[in-house]
Amino acid sequence: MGIPDIRHLISVEFEVFGHVQGCYFTKYTRDLCKKAGITGWVKNSKQGTIVGKMQGPKEEVDKMIDWLSTKGSPGCQIEKCDLRNMGTLNRLDYKTFDIRF
Repeated sequence: MGIPDIRHLISVEFEVFGHVQGCYFTKYTRDLCKKAGITGWVKNSKQGTIVGKMQGPKEEVDKMIDWLSTKGSPGCQIEKCDLRNMGTLNRLDYKTFDIRF
């Protein structure tokens, strides 16, 4: 993948609603983000949603936003995906993508 073009690094926070817990949603999210070179974190919320933050190349983050909004892990039922605090970055704040507890 090489060194990312800093002009196209973005950051976004997300929250996925629906039947998204108990179907390995966080594991699939982590694995796909790591494969795409996206850094950040994901976790189950106490409200039954999935929350997280992604940082990386705009093209890859956009693909993950689509996955979080429409596809998700096998067996999940996504109602909606809210995005917050989207913006550009000069550098990544995270070194990897982790599941938080």
